[in-house]
Amino acid sequence: MTAVAAPVRLAGPGRLRRWRPGRAAVVALILVGIAVALAPVYWMLATSLKTPFAATSLTPSYFPHHLSMSNYNELLVKGVVPFKTYLANSVLTSVIASVVAVAISALAGYSFSRSRWRLRGPTSVAVLATQMLPLVVFVGPLYLLLLDAHLLNTYTGLVIGYTSFAIPFGSWLMKGFFDSVPVELEEAARVDGYGRLSILFRVVIPTVIPGLLTTGVFVFINSWNNLLYPLTLITNNSHQTLPPGLLDSFVGEFNTDWGGMMAAAVLTTIPLAVAFFAVQRYMVRGMTAGALAGT
Repeated sequence: MTAVAAPVRLAGPGRLRRWRPGRAAVVALILVGIAVALAPVYWMLATSLKTPFAATSLTPSYFPHHLSMSNYNELLVKGVVPFKTYLANSVLTSVIASVVAVAISALAGYSFSRSRWRLRGPTSVAVLATQMLPLVVFVGPLYLLLLDAHLLNTYTGLVIGYTSFAIPFGSWLMKGFFDSVPVELEEAARVDGYGRLSILFRVVIPTVIPGLLTTGVFVFINSWNNLLYPLTLITNNSHQTLPPGLLDSFVGEFNTDWGGMMAAAVLTTIPLAVAFFAVQRYMVRGMTAGALAGT
């Protein structure tokens, strides 16, 4: 007997009409969302390439008719604004805050996940409750604390401000990652004679590297974009970071240099975008693991 091949069903016109409009609507919605998200980025880039007269015109154009690099030239070559100083300060404080916050958050998250000490539950909830308060609530107490410690106008005081608000979120984020690690790995290491710290740094930490990168990137982004803390805690221009430094440099009482501000914004966004896309794979995998562990 010869096997008869099963007939192949081709999608008829009716079936194509049923799914093609829906797919087109989804694609259209995605394109609209992308356009809305990228419109401010395009406007920032286009304004940075305009002449000062075109950037402040009462009838702005969507496309720069005459491309001009004068705004970037004034920032990077002429040094009209201490942009390089602001950039170095932002990189220094954001990187240090990320490293310190990740180290403390990893220890706190491991304690919340594995330890069974008394008041562990209320303490973890209290740490999480601090995230419900706005950032401005902590400015007054933090300012008085740093004033008594003589840490105003210092990088150390600014890093303390960044980490004080990042550690509660990082602790709970790391707790989710540690919950996803099987306890059997630690029990096997304990049988081999490892202590608590050895188990943490030799067994557990290597398995939650995506979580460490995710926490570090979040802290870096929040520190890099923070305006309130450096504006309040730093008054010395040589220690100022990018957000308040650019605000004071381009926004005047009677005039605003929109072209220079947008050029500075483009240069400020580039390191942030590079850092994000460099660890995007780890962030997506880490966020997924943390979300699944918390369910």
